[in-house]
Amino acid sequence: MTALICGSMAYDTIMVFPDKFKHHILPEQVHILNVSFLVPELRREYGGCAGNIAYNLRLLGGEPLIMATVGKDFAPYSQWLGYCGISQEHITVLEDSYTAQAYITTDLDDNQITAFHPGAMSFSHRNTVPTDRGIRLGLISPDGKDGMQQHAAQFAAAGIPFIFDPGQGMPMFDGAELLDLVDKATWVTLNDYEAQLMQERTGLSADELARRVEALVITRGANGSLIHTHGQVIEIPPARPHATLDPTGCGDAYRAGLVYGLLEKLDWPTTGRIASLMGAIKVETHGTQNHTLTLAAFKERYRENFGASF
Repeated sequence: MTALICGSMAYDTIMVFPDKFKHHILPEQVHILNVSFLVPELRREYGGCAGNIAYNLRLLGGEPLIMATVGKDFAPYSQWLGYCGISQEHITVLEDSYTAQAYITTDLDDNQITAFHPGAMSFSHRNTVPTDRGIRLGLISPDGKDGMQQHAAQFAAAGIPFIFDPGQGMPMFDGAELLDLVDKATWVTLNDYEAQLMQERTGLSADELARRVEALVITRGANGSLIHTHGQVIEIPPARPHATLDPTGCGDAYRAGLVYGLLEKLDWPTTGRIASLMGAIKVETHGTQNHTLTLAAFKERYRENFGASF
């Protein structure tokens, strides 16, 4: 079961400041801000929406194909993908760019200061959706703006159904551009904040947006998710994590569950619950690609959480 996952591949450098930013930033002096934070704790993680979604789909037994543009520093990530058994056939390496990177500093109040360098991601439009690989569905996640628009058009022209997942890339688009992408998509997935922003930019309600696609999925964090489809709203309960350590990447894990359910042609209540459980499992581990599972163990946790099997 092959899905083409279009989106970013990135390195996440995460630093922890063992104090509070507010103790070091003077509000009356922000116009001449010049501060330095000592960060004794640092880790570098493999990330990016396409990488995270593919990793989680692979855990479920899927065979994701990532389509992304990366830079000359991609070798460590490439080795990791090889170890995970994830195809790199449609990942393009640009030797004159760096792979996208996020530098995140977190304080003891969980406030974050982030700097993001898109690097090679800005050239995602150089990739073209393949039409000879038996791709059953696609997913467009945050990427270079031109790439997202071109890949949506290519999926539509090839008759390949796809999920539109604008995520943090939504601010790049105006209302008309967003509606064009929605109308080309088969499914749309958003978190609750993104859903509000989508409605403001397009002038359409959630119900009106849902009527333009097969399903509109809105995640609500610890409150579960809602799936608007064919005039009904299916409420998906949250799954129970064993621990809550790091929410980063749980949305990507959820989306991998959606892709899995669609590939397996499962109903929406089951697909949503699989997605919910994938998000809960991710929360239990620091980083976006450090959790592991077997499909058998996943099915057992599904039964424990929801009292049914799939």
